[in-house]
Amino acid sequence: MSETPSTMLEIGTQAPSFALPEPASGNQVSLSDYNGKPLLVVFSCNHCPYVLHILKSFTGFANAARLRGLETVMINSNDVAGYPADSPEKMVELALNLDFEFPYLYDESQQVALSYQAACTPDFFLFDADHRLVYRGQYDGSRPGNSTAVSGSDMKAAVDALLAGTLPSGEQVPSVGCNIKWREGNAPGYF
Repeated sequence: MSETPSTMLEIGTQAPSFALPEPASGNQVSLSDYNGKPLLVVFSCNHCPYVLHILKSFTGFANAARLRGLETVMINSNDVAGYPADSPEKMVELALNLDFEFPYLYDESQQVALSYQAACTPDFFLFDADHRLVYRGQYDGSRPGNSTAVSGSDMKAAVDALLAGTLPSGEQVPSVGCNIKWREGNAPGYF
């Protein structure tokens, strides 16, 4: 497995706008649907071992955090022609099997991933109620094959701080995972 780190977008960055389809519902979901609410944007996919390693824990965390006022959207930007396991149909299966209580969106053009400078799966971006970036980094220090238990400690600390009205720690460790599977000619220049 090759590890790709997140780009660590600058803290304070305004969330780039998006309007993407949710295959499970057929609805379109946009950033403006979350006006005035803190929002966690996660770039993910169906097949990445780094995602699968934390996904059950993350789903429980995101579902519980919603009850505390944090909204979450998960976005799949992978090239499904090259990676059919990430198809919209498979996204619906994953969302249903794991009881996602948050939208799992499909970024077919990959333009949303590019606008967020997303690099890997999973890649996390936590925004305050004004949609200014306050945290970008790892869920926790657990990786497939290391001996660290999945805890979500980094993300939980960041969300706890945000929901308590304070800023998360400035010491933020990049997320790592599989690189986003870019279509030919779409690979970003920000690596």
